[in-house]
Amino acid sequence: MNTLLIIALVLAMAATAYVLVRGVLAMASGKVGNQQAQQQWMRKRVLYQGIAVFIAAAIMMLASAGS
Repeated sequence: MNTLLIIALVLAMAATAYVLVRGVLAMASGKVGNQQAQQQWMRKRVLYQGIAVFIAAAIMMLASAGS
């Protein structure tokens, strides 16, 4: 169970980093010109980041319950 949660955490962190870098690069290059598209990148980043925090909290709760 812990192994699956750790894999899910790594995937959520990777998704957060990918969306963050992709959004910053798109805004820096000027490809994303409107505010709607920039907000969409920000919402995706916040969503993936929230999922990663939730999984990390679950891992910590399971670790403390096991000891």
